[in-house]
Amino acid sequence: MGLSAAAPLWGPPGLLLAIALHPALSVPPRRDYCVLGAGPAGLQMAYFLQRAGRDYEVFERAPRPGSFFTRYPRHRKLISINKRYTGKANAEFNLRHDWNSLLSHDPRLLFRQYSRAYFPDARDMVRYLGDFADTLGLRVQYNTTIAHVTLDKDRRAWNGHYFILTDQKGQVHQCSVLLVATGLSVPNQVDFPGSENVEGYESVSIDPEDFIGQNVLILGRGNSAFETAENILGVTNFIHMLSRSRVRLSWATHYVGDLRAINNGLLDTYQLKSLDGLLESDLRDLAILKDSKGKFHVTLKFFLEEASTNQSADAITLPQDDNDNFAMRVPYDRVIRCLGWNFDFSIFNKSLRLNSGNAFGKKYPLIRASYESKGSRGLFILGTASHSVDYRKSAGGFIHGFRYTVRAVHRLLEHRHHSVAWPATELPITQLTSSIVRRVNEASGLYQMFGVLADVILLKENAMAFEYLEEFPIQMLAQLETLTGRKARHGLFVINMEYGRNFSGPDKDVFFDDRSVGHTEDAWQSNFLHPVIYYYRYLPTGEQVSALPQPPSLAALTWPLSPPHRTGGEVPPCTLAPASAHSHPPHRGRLLNRLDRPDRAHPTSEALPGELFGHRFAKLLCRVLLPVRPHAPEAATLLPAGVPEDAGTREYQEPSAAQSGEQAPTGRCPHGQGPGGQQPASWRPRATRCPPGSRASGPVPR
Repeated sequence: MGLSAAAPLWGPPGLLLAIALHPALSVPPRRDYCVLGAGPAGLQMAYFLQRAGRDYEVFERAPRPGSFFTRYPRHRKLISINKRYTGKANAEFNLRHDWNSLLSHDPRLLFRQYSRAYFPDARDMVRYLGDFADTLGLRVQYNTTIAHVTLDKDRRAWNGHYFILTDQKGQVHQCSVLLVATGLSVPNQVDFPGSENVEGYESVSIDPEDFIGQNVLILGRGNSAFETAENILGVTNFIHMLSRSRVRLSWATHYVGDLRAINNGLLDTYQLKSLDGLLESDLRDLAILKDSKGKFHVTLKFFLEEASTNQSADAITLPQDDNDNFAMRVPYDRVIRCLGWNFDFSIFNKSLRLNSGNAFGKKYPLIRASYESKGSRGLFILGTASHSVDYRKSAGGFIHGFRYTVRAVHRLLEHRHHSVAWPATELPITQLTSSIVRRVNEASGLYQMFGVLADVILLKENAMAFEYLEEFPIQMLAQLETLTGRKARHGLFVINMEYGRNFSGPDKDVFFDDRSVGHTEDAWQSNFLHPVIYYYRYLPTGEQVSALPQPPSLAALTWPLSPPHRTGGEVPPCTLAPASAHSHPPHRGRLLNRLDRPDRAHPTSEALPGELFGHRFAKLLCRVLLPVRPHAPEAATLLPAGVPEDAGTREYQEPSAAQSGEQAPTGRCPHGQGPGGQQPASWRPRATRCPPGSRASGPVPR
């Protein structure tokens, strides 16, 4: 009877029940995409996945999105600007000056609806991220901490393996693609004698009353260090700030992660003789000793190593014993560490190979320019932790930058796993110039991720039409066809935003008198952010792509773009006439060939970063853009088929009015192709170049 009663449990239905209830035998839930972290980057990716109808889940350890902002910054004021008014109605243009909003189709989910402050409170960001997730119905599992991530190889999986995620309750989750958006959350610490006596930025008191009449030493020189100093500046005896590097001011470097003006009050008190001070030294060479009164002394680690182990802290040699002018001779009441953050590698199995092992690899995961892990296919790093791609160069570590890199990653995934080509607009060639002008004057992704994301124009056969791709990772250009599903068989343009070579530097005066230019002929000298166009006959190799200028540098072979008319947008400040030397007008005028400067030597073909627009160009495109002088013979191997190799030493004879339809300007050096891009029969060899001060002949396209 007992056996017969138990029998159903071991029949087919009972066996299935036993397997389902046994945790070791149960099959974990499997998703196509898992996103770790419901911060700005995680929610941004969730939005794109949801809009595309993909199978995904977001895992968040906290009960609400944006858990980082519930604690940081400690003093609650964000340094990301919230510019609510620009005088423009163009939503894309306005995003250039909105550093907090995520991308979505819902205008209610713009950050300006959540705060009136130019530098908003962090609590507004928490509220905004919560509404973003709730309003859009994003799929987030809250209160779920992923404690371990590893791989399970399976040839049936998209990338040859599944990612196995185990949460704090032991529940296992599987996914084909893992998108890590956990940010930088581990405080950076330097190990030196006495470091155990140091308070961390993450835990130090933020009540100024706790610092009244104290001597304070702050380790670090970034925004968290100056933010901490700003909070207690008015109540301390003095504040000393110690770091191995000099202060980098964001308005001088154009890097938003450097010291912002909102936090730099201590620089005033330091330079205006009010007791506070800045000191430079490597922390690894120092030691901090606590005396019998609980005060902290700074000494050299060398002195500590020389002392015998039985000596008390009061007996250790201090630098002021031999040098009464030692800057840190007065003891400190508190020492505060503000050294930034590192990525948390602890949850990832070593088989994922996320850590390179070098100093930089301890801060950021090891990833490619496509934001995919170098060690594990299908694992992508999003948000702040992806900043290794453009560290100290562009804005990829901040919301106003990584909202665009997240979109780029999503587009890559759409093609790789769902055969959806990179979005592109096909237009007739007559709209080429206007398309470039519009993007340069309005696009936010190009503007914020300068030197990292670039627009790509793929010419169609016979150059009668083109496809326009927006915001492609420029360092992946050699793999464009594989990554996008688009063909680059007939030439391509790359539109990039770059700073000039003199835009910043540790010993440079960024406000020098000639910092901007006001004439089209001088646009190539622009130091401000400006558009640059490259032309490639074929897709470049990886080596050629690496030769492209990386921000903040600027190659000699680039071409500032100036629209033919005012578009109501904004482009690089002060590069074209007519413009005040200190204004930021939209571009006017025409496309300029920077290589065609009469006072500049033509580079050799080896110096060219790929095949740049303008050496010899398709006839129709010359009509649309501008007449350009052919390049010197040494670059002949780069020229389009059918262009004679000696064209670089030929001279263009001005056509008659009947030929051109209008009288060509006189008094200019005759170089460049004829009107309409046609190569006239009146070309003849010449041995000399244009005299200094002369300019291109031929009518300028309107």
